[in-house]
Amino acid sequence: MKRPRLLDLFCCAGGAGKGYHRAGFDVVGVDIAPQPNYPFEFHQGDALEYLAEHGHEFDVIHASPPCQAYSISANAHDVQHPDLLEPTRTALVASGKPYVIENVEGAPLRQALTLCGTEFGLRARDVDGHPLALKRHRLFESNDWLMGAGGCIHDGTTWAGVYGGSRHRKPEHRDNPDRRGGYVPARSVRAELLDIDWMNDHEMAQSIPPAYTEHIGRQLLAHITGQEAAA
Repeated sequence: MKRPRLLDLFCCAGGAGKGYHRAGFDVVGVDIAPQPNYPFEFHQGDALEYLAEHGHEFDVIHASPPCQAYSISANAHDVQHPDLLEPTRTALVASGKPYVIENVEGAPLRQALTLCGTEFGLRARDVDGHPLALKRHRLFESNDWLMGAGGCIHDGTTWAGVYGGSRHRKPEHRDNPDRRGGYVPARSVRAELLDIDWMNDHEMAQSIPPAYTEHIGRQLLAHITGQEAAA
């Protein structure tokens, strides 16, 4: 059976694309910057221009427009970033295709679904064996009906993040022995928390865990094929 095609706009290194592929889609990524680690067919170029020219060739479209305009760190430093969310939404609506827009908390998405790493059992042992759970909330807007995965599971396990820039900690946690204040574990632990093993540090810091879009992708696949989503 032929797999449906999904267009992955603003794809970066392919965290979202990997999840959709696991759900059953053939994935094609587009980004303005080179993405040598993207694991599927990739086209470098303007995402919205590519959508206008090729969107009709796909069954579903996912877009992760740059989120810096809404990020806490950017706002804290009064940094100005382009806001591509509204132009992206307008183009997706015009395409007439089922679509998903992903962004960070604080972004003005409509009736957004929030997903958290704890919903998907994204956990790992720190270098000293201490259990960690991934703290990473992402918002998803769609013109299709999407269900959550059960909500955050805050069971007392220590949260860990995967951040970029100056928020990184040393591979050892001796400079943050209580694992508080946005604790970032060693690279191998971060990769396990995200379930990502093909990206560099910067790409991991920006990525969507594939579990999120695998969950969404199964629902979209069920909707476009008329079948019930797999549990």
